[in-house]
Amino acid sequence: MRGGGTQGLTFDAVRALALSLPGMEEGTSFGTPAFRVRKKFIARFHEDGESLVVKVEPGVRDVLIQAEPDSCYITEHYAGYPEYLLVRVAAARPALVRQLLEDAWRRTASQRQLAERARDAD
Repeated sequence: MRGGGTQGLTFDAVRALALSLPGMEEGTSFGTPAFRVRKKFIARFHEDGESLVVKVEPGVRDVLIQAEPDSCYITEHYAGYPEYLLVRVAAARPALVRQLLEDAWRRTASQRQLAERARDAD
């Protein structure tokens, strides 16, 4: 998944990507901005001020940590939670962050929200 091109996003850009998905709502989690759809957690900004905690499919995390070691990682706290990945947004490829957010959203979105996203993509 590693590739050339422009690296990194700002937190404002991450927020805009998340909120562009139908039904995504911003709130807080552990005192940081967080994103949910249908009241279910998708992602939040980490307390370190540099990373995004995003919900991923089990098994995906280890692949991404291997493929994108400069941007994808976990802390000891998350070692026992295979559904969470940390992403250093300033080091990450924008396309990766966009895909992670959309994948997490798709697993939780309603059929109506999925249809709305499909219409937006046309």
